[in-house]
Amino acid sequence: MPPTSRPLRKLGFLTIGLFDEADPRRGHQSTLEIIGLGERLGFDSAWVRHRHLQYGISSPVAVLAAASQRTSRIELGTAVIPLGWENPLRLAEDLATVDLLSGGRLNPGVSVGPPMHYDEVKHALYPDTADQEDFGHTRVERLLDFVRGKPATDFSGVEGIEVFSDRVQPYSPGLGRRMWYGGGSLRSAQWAGEHGMNFLTSSVVKAEEPGASVDFAAVQLSHIRAFRDRHPDGESARVSQGLVVVPTDSATAEQRAKYAAYAAARLPRTAAPQGPARLMFAPDLVGTSDEIAERLTAHAAFREVDEVAFALPFSFEHEDYVQILTDIATRLGPALGWCSAA
Repeated sequence: MPPTSRPLRKLGFLTIGLFDEADPRRGHQSTLEIIGLGERLGFDSAWVRHRHLQYGISSPVAVLAAASQRTSRIELGTAVIPLGWENPLRLAEDLATVDLLSGGRLNPGVSVGPPMHYDEVKHALYPDTADQEDFGHTRVERLLDFVRGKPATDFSGVEGIEVFSDRVQPYSPGLGRRMWYGGGSLRSAQWAGEHGMNFLTSSVVKAEEPGASVDFAAVQLSHIRAFRDRHPDGESARVSQGLVVVPTDSATAEQRAKYAAYAAARLPRTAAPQGPARLMFAPDLVGTSDEIAERLTAHAAFREVDEVAFALPFSFEHEDYVQILTDIATRLGPALGWCSAA
């Protein structure tokens, strides 16, 4: 067992589901095949990103509905749905429906904030209410209330031959405890804990104070501990870490060169906080499984978690993802003390 404070209990992966505009079906089919492969390899969870007006998954709930019918065991998550694009009541209906179809395997992750490029898209998204929309935590609270079965209306009963419920239908027991918040700031971590959510922390965090630490692992660790300090479950509250991890054990020479070039191109952004928001990026971890395991066990935040959803690089090919996932499941996971569910 590696020298971590928390043995790795759940191994997951995250994909963006890129596609070619000329053939979008192929890209979506590739995503479904990758999720199916993940289940066969024994992964505990598969997560999909969310992109609007781009060439990535715009409807993760629909994709996971399809995945739920092709799999039987693997947990299915979103990392994350930006709620600025969503109506919380309608989203609650969709999430509960897919959770029931999956047999209780859905793990919805959400985030807040105005939609990206809001000034350019607001007239298409909210033509009559663009200046009145609330993109803060209240939107998450509404979603949580609906998912957890609180009344959505004061009307219920029979009207003619139709029966009406005062809460969102279908209602899926247990889904409320599988809601995740994706956050990169200290306040987000605290808020998620206070509201009994699970916490997704990724390869991007904020160095919020000019004089604060600029060590990525230290900042991420502070968020994890702040989350658990505020959560009713304390130290057992669920946290999943999502670093970019690319093992090369079974990669070809060409793949290894491509992976190294990808990581090298992204490395400069990790040197210092970026932009007004002072975003900090974790370096991509590329190398053999033994090399990556050594770097992870030295990572202060990794030592605090027992769940991961390693992020697949955005721009690789299907065959690359097959190799990476196979190495993670058969070599890196066991090197971290994980036991396959396969």
